[in-house]
Amino acid sequence: MSDARISTASVPAATTDRVGGRWIALFAMTWFGVWIAQLTPIQLLLPAQVTDVLHLDPDAWVRNVVAFGVVSGIAGACAAIAYPLTGALSDRTTSRWGRRRPWIVAGALIFAVALVLLGRQQAIGGVAVFWPLALVGFCVLTASLTAVISDQVPVGQRATVSGWMAAPQPVGVLLGVAVVVALGLSRSTGYLAVAVVLLVAAVGFVVRMPDEVLAAAARPPVTVRSFVQGFWISPRRYPDFGWTLGSRVLVNTANALTTTLLLYFLEFGLGMRSGPAQTMLVVVIAIYSVCSAIASLVVGRLSDRAGRRKRYVIITAVLQSAAGLILIIAPGRPTVIIAAILCGVGFGAFLAVDQALATQVLPDAAHRGKDLGIMNIAYAIPQAFAPLAGAGLVVLAGGFWLLFGFVVVFAACGALALLPVRKVA
Repeated sequence: MSDARISTASVPAATTDRVGGRWIALFAMTWFGVWIAQLTPIQLLLPAQVTDVLHLDPDAWVRNVVAFGVVSGIAGACAAIAYPLTGALSDRTTSRWGRRRPWIVAGALIFAVALVLLGRQQAIGGVAVFWPLALVGFCVLTASLTAVISDQVPVGQRATVSGWMAAPQPVGVLLGVAVVVALGLSRSTGYLAVAVVLLVAAVGFVVRMPDEVLAAAARPPVTVRSFVQGFWISPRRYPDFGWTLGSRVLVNTANALTTTLLLYFLEFGLGMRSGPAQTMLVVVIAIYSVCSAIASLVVGRLSDRAGRRKRYVIITAVLQSAAGLILIIAPGRPTVIIAAILCGVGFGAFLAVDQALATQVLPDAAHRGKDLGIMNIAYAIPQAFAPLAGAGLVVLAGGFWLLFGFVVVFAACGALALLPVRKVA
């Protein structure tokens, strides 16, 4: 890990040097491991574990979702602190290994160890401790990885690189779930497997990436008060940052509401039996995954070539709104497939282009990690609270129409929230 660049400037300048194919491949491989390790538990291992340790009836889906939602909510609260705190600390790190690398290593290790320990828990108290700890590791790792985009990737290449961050997500969750199910892995073995994949996938990028070394003399002085106050970014003073953050929260919430309760919609909304519903879910996830991966790579490159971000993000948000609308108007198996295509294309492209847009509205280049950490909260919080909120909406309405109504409104408002952004075309 000797490839480090020395900086004596207090505010590192934005790079104009394009990253090469090997850098992108190793970066994408790291994210592949990240997504397998985070989403396989969320989609499969963790809900089953919560049901098991609480001895809940698997058919009592509302109680199951509420229990899962409470654990996810605790983890989400931890993520809201870990993301910006890690970013702020990495901005000021003067390690000889660089600013971001130590945090990438620490985050990967915390994440992996917590997952292994989580797999051994037989009581809800242990689950409520080690899943939040795993998510803290995820936040430490990904806060540093997203800051690397702003540090090392030129503006004209950021959507393309962000596409390679987004594309492994659906592939990772599909492969992770498929392997655990196909091999019949036990819960503890499943957690161990994804933890090992995470560490192996991250090694190449950690070793090979260049990382800026911040000289101790260049680190600006800070007090506890100013450090804490730095986590508040005034939307009045920095409106583009505020609008972009608001849009990201809304669109991610819409996507999370669509995807987290899909199996329950198939079973209880469409009246499918458990076996056919699970088979249908695999098909839908596969379609969603393929569309998402392709869209993130293609639209990310198109955005870089056009030099525009807003129009692409707005279109992707509208596609997700349309997915919710057709499930309200004509709920059925064919429309679920159509919705999966729309949502997959929309969210995959959104992840790529919105990440690039976010790096261009940051208030201060010296605090990229901290500011992107605040932005990243918009990913973690909706994912954490969507199961509980979605279950509440279904119970309140006595059906799924209100849930999908919120999807329509949130995604549409997410698109509208970007219209006032002025700094980025």
